[in-house]
Amino acid sequence: MTADADEFAALRPLMFSIAYRMLGSAAEAEDVVQEAYLRYSRALDEGAAIDSPKAYLSAVVTRLSIDELRSARARREIYSGEWLPEPLLTNETAPDPAQTTEQADSLSMAFLLVLERLTPVERAVFLLHDVFGYGFDEIAPVVERSAANCRQIAVRARRHVEEGRPRFEPSREERDALAARFFAAATEGEVDGLVELLADEVTVYGDGGGKVPQWSRPITGVERVARLFANLGRRIRAMGGTIEPREVNGQPGAVVRDAQGELVNVFALDVAGGAVQTIRSVINPDKLRHLGPVADVWALLASEREMRSTGRDRRPPG
Repeated sequence: MTADADEFAALRPLMFSIAYRMLGSAAEAEDVVQEAYLRYSRALDEGAAIDSPKAYLSAVVTRLSIDELRSARARREIYSGEWLPEPLLTNETAPDPAQTTEQADSLSMAFLLVLERLTPVERAVFLLHDVFGYGFDEIAPVVERSAANCRQIAVRARRHVEEGRPRFEPSREERDALAARFFAAATEGEVDGLVELLADEVTVYGDGGGKVPQWSRPITGVERVARLFANLGRRIRAMGGTIEPREVNGQPGAVVRDAQGELVNVFALDVAGGAVQTIRSVINPDKLRHLGPVADVWALLASEREMRSTGRDRRPPG
């Protein structure tokens, strides 16, 4: 590695963290980070004096993310069904230096959806200052505003964020234990076991992006959600698939795999008050490819129909 490549490699996790929180997309964040490196390398080759690679790269990544977010918002207006961020399997595949509680919470799907309320510049100022600890004097040239204006933008953005900031179970151990019980009950198709773990107003959101079948509207209510996941667990088990509890975006979740070990979808849970409050399901294959080989959901459904028609479906009754 050259000196500039070494410097970039050390800063890359931070750059990805900024880009991903700005965009809610791992693939787009990777593209932004790669483009930032190319610009950084080109600037050095042309003899530019870069006193602080961190400041330079942070500025480029943020500006590219602002531009990308503006165009992405237009695409999301015509997105088929519910739009959810691309999931990250944290502590495993996500190059994210979320060392503080603030940074970990800011990675959650719930928080990323709250950030959608902000303009691109508000999002950049809020993230750089409140999450990553940049000073307003550092942020000002990045967003081409004065430091005083950035301070005002941060106040406004913070107010919007606080209005919708998600609540999470304060104890990681309790949160993870409850999630493990939830996915175990789902796998076994235990409706009563699921009912005990769900909040009264539990809501399920699904993102298929129009590429594969998914719930077209949010599903709310203990009984409906419990029966939904009990049935889903039975179907997954009958097909030889698995539900593997994992940490998703810093919160409890799970990865669903088919009999060949390929990804079907990813669940992320919001746990608070000793119950599962929200369940988000990302099954859009375009949003899962960065995590590994993705299953053909249409082929799985065809196989399930064939099993039923030939009497090979061995799902438990109920």
